[in-house]
Amino acid sequence: MDGSAKEWCERAAFAGFDWAYDHHDVVVEDQQGTVVDEFRFDETADGWKLLNERLSRYPAVAVAIETSSGVVVERLLDVGYAVYPVNPKAAKRYRERKVPSGTKTDRVDAWSLADALRMDGHSWRPLKPDHPLTLELRLLCRDEITLIEQRTALICQLRAALHEYYPTALQAFDDWTSPASWAFIERFPTPQVLASAGRRKWEKFLHTFKLYHSEKLYAKRLELFGAATQFCGSSAITNAKSLLAVTMSIQLRVLQKQLDQYRAMITKLFAQHPDHDLFGSLPGVGEKLGPRLLAKLGDDRDRFESAESLQCYAGTAPVSYQSGQIHRTRFRRACQKTLRFSVHLWANLSRATCPWAEAYYRKKRKEGKSHACALRCLGQRWLKILWKMWQTRTRYDAELHQRNQVGHGSWVIALLPTVSE
Repeated sequence: MDGSAKEWCERAAFAGFDWAYDHHDVVVEDQQGTVVDEFRFDETADGWKLLNERLSRYPAVAVAIETSSGVVVERLLDVGYAVYPVNPKAAKRYRERKVPSGTKTDRVDAWSLADALRMDGHSWRPLKPDHPLTLELRLLCRDEITLIEQRTALICQLRAALHEYYPTALQAFDDWTSPASWAFIERFPTPQVLASAGRRKWEKFLHTFKLYHSEKLYAKRLELFGAATQFCGSSAITNAKSLLAVTMSIQLRVLQKQLDQYRAMITKLFAQHPDHDLFGSLPGVGEKLGPRLLAKLGDDRDRFESAESLQCYAGTAPVSYQSGQIHRTRFRRACQKTLRFSVHLWANLSRATCPWAEAYYRKKRKEGKSHACALRCLGQRWLKILWKMWQTRTRYDAELHQRNQVGHGSWVIALLPTVSE
């Protein structure tokens, strides 16, 4: 019996933890499956004190919970409990196994998790606390993505408002993530204000935001400004929607200022992280994707036992279905969505700086695969390389990878000459 099996056999209690916003339910079973304790506590300091007092009666207690992150998990790890995360879909199946009728209560959820941990937990992998620097970086990256999504939503609302009364603004500016476009709406909120401002103020605005480098675009904008009132909304629509457009522009300007602060803090923490050089050496990651990849993989090198487990987690590996003579594969939907999105972007950006990545992508396209599918295949290969780098704590070495391809006669070498054509 190995050490981990022996350690599991020595566990005397198994707790199922059903968490909620303001309260949590806990059910504790012994090794025979008998419920020895069950209680509910509030999400307060006194409530967590009660949890620790009740669970302290059971040495080496293990806790199963239907999440792998969040403040509840962090508190359980800080106390020192062995925490085993359960996938929500798996948790549903465990509950249905215990209660086939479909009954669902907080107590039933906690009980089914405790029993699942007792029966199957010996093959599960407990969570390990990450370094505080990694945890902070992960939270900052997650919140930055949320704020970027909010910025995108505001931009969509702004463009919709401009479409109703101010088409000239949409024609004059293509990039609505640029502060210059928001400043334009604040300075010239309606076509009438723009027309009355005159050419001199138009030129001053364009020069203030350095929008004069392209003479053709510069002249086009001035021409559009001069004809702004020829095609626009009615006075009622203009008065109402201009207020909304200015409101959206102000919110975007404030939000972008906060995003810049997030980006500065993420860059600072990423530079301080021990794995900075490892993730920073990956072709195409840039200043945003490197920290996001690092935050999702974390510090625990035992978290992914193989490259395949990382590929499944990131959603690049397909799902197989085999029954008799039937064997099919399909797109993997159950995965870490943010990591999948980051790998997709990384795979696409790596094509510009990594010859073999572009060659691999071209081959997949010639095979008839779509752009997204070809990038997913490329991301699959990149994750295999990243997993090995992560395990050995080494930087990406383009020359070493090239030599390895030559050594085993990789098809990529035959395609490389066509990449520069």
